[in-house]
Amino acid sequence: MTGSQSYKPPYTLTSAILSLVAEISEAVGRITALSHDAGGLRLRRINRIHTIQGTLAIEGNDLSQEQITAILEGRRVVAPPREIQEVRNAIAVYDRFDQWRPEYEADLLEAHGLLMQGLIHEPGKYRSGGSGVLGGQRVVHMAPPPGRVPELMGRLFNWLASSREHALITGAVFHYEFEFIHPFADGNGRMGRLWQSLILARWHPLFADIPVESMILEHQADYYRVFQESTNQADCAPFVEFMLNMIMQTLNTYTPQVSPQVTPQVKRLLEVLRGEMSREDLQKALNLRDRKSFREVYLKPALAEGLIEMTMPARQSSRFQKYRLTHSGRRWLGQKPRENKTG
Repeated sequence: MTGSQSYKPPYTLTSAILSLVAEISEAVGRITALSHDAGGLRLRRINRIHTIQGTLAIEGNDLSQEQITAILEGRRVVAPPREIQEVRNAIAVYDRFDQWRPEYEADLLEAHGLLMQGLIHEPGKYRSGGSGVLGGQRVVHMAPPPGRVPELMGRLFNWLASSREHALITGAVFHYEFEFIHPFADGNGRMGRLWQSLILARWHPLFADIPVESMILEHQADYYRVFQESTNQADCAPFVEFMLNMIMQTLNTYTPQVSPQVTPQVKRLLEVLRGEMSREDLQKALNLRDRKSFREVYLKPALAEGLIEMTMPARQSSRFQKYRLTHSGRRWLGQKPRENKTG
């Protein structure tokens, strides 16, 4: 690593920031007490999809959570090749989430190389040209010249390794400083959000499963506004406070799940579902005539628990729609995985 060991990013610990740190810590403890390991893999998968969709959507990728799920499961998706590649790369990066070490600059470069493989000329290498932060179509910040990037990143990682602040503060400060330096030709937003999550996950593993990116997406204009405000003030406190608010709001919507809630009706549905079946076929197999009752009591609960899935998630009302067991549904039934036909 290069640069001064005494470097400290400019930030003020406001009363609002300290209050949010206490509130988030309390919320994390409460959620941890309610959580159980059963169902953890399922919840992590759902939230990982939310995370990938959110962080890519901020950068202009239009693929839905259903399409990302299809790519994750190896099914065919009709979409722009670049957007599909972005999703595949993000899946590969988040699959290695537990392996990346946030204090290692080499890991950041390796993660960027995987994230941007096939998308830019030199993935995993610091930029050699000018760059800036875009808020929509507007430049909100011109980054330092490329010749200073290695030194600035070295100083930032030295600070990260020696920081004695709470991880909630350290993560948000790192995120801001990373975006200020904007070290790569592309992928900076995705990497900054990923690395903040890594820093937080080192403090508490719950943050490997918290899709803060989805909340940032809902407040995207404010995300760029507070970044510019922090830059204008030469103090990243506004950005830190914003990110802590996003974390708090995400935690407020986070509901731990212990296992799929399988009612007798859902159990019957899973037991009659063979391969891919239409609504009419399922009702006939269950000997049910009432379409509304079937939808509300059988179909919707099974979909909500992730036990079955649509074959055409992007066209939910299609008359050609069919349903099939998910991996979770097959596992619940104690079956071996079966091949699913794809379009």
